[in-house]
Order: sequence, then structure tokens, then C-alpha cells
Amino acid sequence: MEEVFKYIIGLGAAVMMPIIFTILGTCIGIKFGDAFKSGLKVGVGFIGLSVVTALLTSSLGPALSKVVEIYNLNLPVFDMGWPAAAAVAYNTAVGAFIIPVCLGVNLIMLLTKTTQTVNIDLWNYWHFAFIGAVVYFVSGSIAWGFFAAIICYIITLVLADVTAKKFQSFYENMEGISIPQPFCQGFAPFAWIINKALDKIPGMNKLEIDAEGLKRKFGIMGEPLFLGVVVGIAIGCLSYSGWNEIVDNIPAILGLGIKMGAVMELIPRITVLFIEGLKPISDATRALIARKFKGAEGLSIGMSPALVIGHPTTLVVSLLLIPVTLALAVFLPGNEFLPLASLAGMFYVFPLILPFTKGNVLKTFIIGLIVMVGSLYMVTNIAPAFTEAARDVYAQTGDAAVRIPDGFSAGSLDFAGSPLGWVIYQCCHSLKWIGAGLLVIVTMGMVIWNRMNIIRSQKLMDNAETTK
Repeated sequence: MEEVFKYIIGLGAAVMMPIIFTILGTCIGIKFGDAFKSGLKVGVGFIGLSVVTALLTSSLGPALSKVVEIYNLNLPVFDMGWPAAAAVAYNTAVGAFIIPVCLGVNLIMLLTKTTQTVNIDLWNYWHFAFIGAVVYFVSGSIAWGFFAAIICYIITLVLADVTAKKFQSFYENMEGISIPQPFCQGFAPFAWIINKALDKIPGMNKLEIDAEGLKRKFGIMGEPLFLGVVVGIAIGCLSYSGWNEIVDNIPAILGLGIKMGAVMELIPRITVLFIEGLKPISDATRALIARKFKGAEGLSIGMSPALVIGHPTTLVVSLLLIPVTLALAVFLPGNEFLPLASLAGMFYVFPLILPFTKGNVLKTFIIGLIVMVGSLYMVTNIAPAFTEAARDVYAQTGDAAVRIPDGFSAGSLDFAGSPLGWVIYQCCHSLKWIGAGLLVIVTMGMVIWNRMNIIRSQKLMDNAETTK
């Protein structure tokens, strides 16, 4: 069974998700041709996103490596990127069984009315497997690994319920959809707290600076496309040690600018494919559940945050934070991680921050800056455990994705830089049974509170139906 799941996951998201959505769509009553078309669009969306993010990392990587060399930066935690984290996640007993285990937990929570999210974002289950795998390797206990993964899953489902209405009201065409991805959900509480604090600053709550406002005020200079070109050129200039080198390499510098601009322009176009492919599946799933199960009103279908990473504010803030995060990595005392490959995952920090800031560029940037500082330290802190897991997986599989360069430790912003994952890791690894007890208490408290909200909401809907 373990080998079967490893094989399925090994197909990759671009192949795995179309197959899953085609089968799912057919099972829930969509015509095979329509289900197959939806699945193919999802697959094409993943391919397009992979191509664009690969363009980002392949273009920025060499330039940033030159910056590291020129300024003699000594940061020993090597950025392995999300492929290494996913490989660690799925090449363990925890990862091999994470999908059926989590689906079982989701079903139990639906039946007990402790969640309203039906999580069909199967590809991103690797996030739960990753934290479980890391805890498994440092503890040597498979039970601890599954405990960490399941706790992470339950908390994520509750957070997905809590943020669903804000998410649906902020983004267009997202009715009935929630985001049960722990990396994104881990930043939602910080977004709520920091946004509240910013609103207390006189004048801050009156600054309505959204991406569309930037376009209106600055014209082409406020476009993500233009900002991408400018930031690309700036990083290109920094990758050369003097004016003579800059002048001699103007074509390469301008080329980097155009590539960065292309990334900013293409991502929103690609996310349209995800929406076109996933929306029919989402609508049909919700309709089927409403027909078959009493009290199913209000259910959300859990989808990938890739649906919304093309929002202009996400693009603008992610782009601005790339050079800022690099500077933070260099100057923050105690940080040992330099994000390179992980920069493509910067977009995924913001899908659940924007609904709280209402797309305000300044607020979103400030929140992103604060969480990036924390994430750099979290990656540095969890690096020894990630390194141990990656070396073990490489010894067993020979997978090049988890091969750590000599003299370095392993790190990745996604999912090792997640506040949710880091807290669960620390509770399981550092606090042991005390930490496990705290996690159980907090998780049960969240589950009970969520159930009370669900029941209250359903009573209100029933009363509304009765008075009609």
C-alpha cells in the first residue's frame, strides 16, 4: 500500500490532480467529457504555474548566487525549495498514508459537525506529511509523526472554516470555497492581529492603497508588470561588482527585468485555468452533498490557494518583498537561511492575508515583512531536523531533490517557515508530552468552539427558511 501511494504521488500534481478530478467529477454526476476537460485544465494550470515559477527561480537563482559571492555572504542553511520538502514528506510511512488518514479525519469531523470544509486539495496534503515526517525523524516514533500531522490537519480545517467567509467575500468567483492549506492558514491569525493593530495607528485605516489604486495613480509604473521589470533590473545590477561590469552586461540585466515582468504578467492568466477547471467540480460536489446529507448547507469545498495567487496585490507585495527578504536574511542577527529557490513560494504567503487587509498594499506589505522575519528564524531553527530527514530520504531513495550540498544544512520557506508547522514541531520535539497535552487542549478547544459556531449558523439558516 505504501508503494502504491508513493507511485501516485510520484506522478506529480500536473498528472495526479487531473486524474483525481476526472474520477471525482464523474462520480459526482458530471459528464465524463466535462469532468475530463476540467481535470485537464487543472493539470495545464499546474504545468503553467511550474513553468512560470521555474522561470522565476532559474532567472533569479544565478543572479542571487552572484550577489552572495560578491558580498561574501555566509549563510549555511541551503534553500532546498518546496520539492525537497515534498520529497521528505512523501518518502516516509507518514507520507505514504497521509491521504487516507486525513480523509478519514475529515469525514469524522464532517459527521460530528466540527468542520464545514470538504478538503479535496489532495496535492497539498504533503504539508501535513512534512511536519509529521520531520517529527518522526527527530523522535524516532511513527506515532509522534502521525500525531503531529493529524493535529496540523484538524487545526487547518478549523482555520479554513473561520476564514471561509472573508475569503469568499474578498475574492471574486470563490463562493463555497475555502483554503485548507496549512502554510497559508498559518499566517491568517497574524494577519488578523497585525491588521487590527495597524488600524489603531492614526491615519493608517484611511490609507486605501490597493493595486488598482496604484495603477490609477501611477499609471504603468503601478502595474505589477512594470514593477517586475524594475525589480529584476535592480537585482541584475547588484549581481555585478562595478559600473564597468554593469555596462558590459546590460543585455543580461535587461533580460532579467523582462523575465521578472513576464512572471508578474503570466501568473494571473494561469490562475484563470485553475478557476475554470476547479469551479465545476466545486459546484457539483457542494450540490451533491447538499442533496445527500441533511444540514449540509454552508459547506465549503477545500481548494488550492493557487486559485488566487494571481491577485494584483499579492503580485506587487511578493515582488517588493523579494529584495527586502534577501536583505533581512543578510542583516538579521542569528539568521542562517538565505531564501533562493523558495522565493517562488512567496506568493503563497498572502492568499489569506489579503481578505483581512482588503487588498491594501501597505498593510499587506507590513504584515508580510513581519511574518518573513519570523519565517527566516523558524527555517533556521528547524534546519537540523530537516537536514536529518533529507539525508535519510536521500540515502534510501537517491532522490536528487533532497541532496544537500556539502557543508550545508537543509532549509525551505515552504513549509518549514510556517508558524503553524513550527509550533507543532516545537511542542512535539522540545516539550514532548507537555507540548502534546497543550496541542490537544488547544485543538479540542478550537474544535468545540467551531462546532458551536456551525450549529448556531445552521439554526439561523433553518429559522430563516421557516420564516420565508
